[in-house]
Amino acid sequence: MKPRKNADFDQLQLFNAQFSQLLNPDHPLVHLADKIDWPRFETAFSPCFSSDNGAPALATRLVVGLLYLKHAFNLSDEALVERWVENPYWQYFCGFKTMQHELPLHPT
Repeated sequence: MKPRKNADFDQLQLFNAQFSQLLNPDHPLVHLADKIDWPRFETAFSPCFSSDNGAPALATRLVVGLLYLKHAFNLSDEALVERWVENPYWQYFCGFKTMQHELPLHPT
């Protein structure tokens, strides 16, 4: 008999666990992230970017989320990205579904 595929199970995998399995749904940043109309930011900021020149843009939710966190916690650019890598709530707020172990962007 063949073993079942892993897709048949909703198991918590240590390094690929979804934030929905790990985070407290009552955390203030989870509530705020779920209430924000993120597509509205996409619509508002899309005219500011050109698709035919320059470096590819980062995700709008990531940039808006980082700006909010920077001002909410009164952090420098360097401190912001260092703390972001360590904080799953911040990563969830910025639109990620699993834990990221690298900086999302260069602090400069």
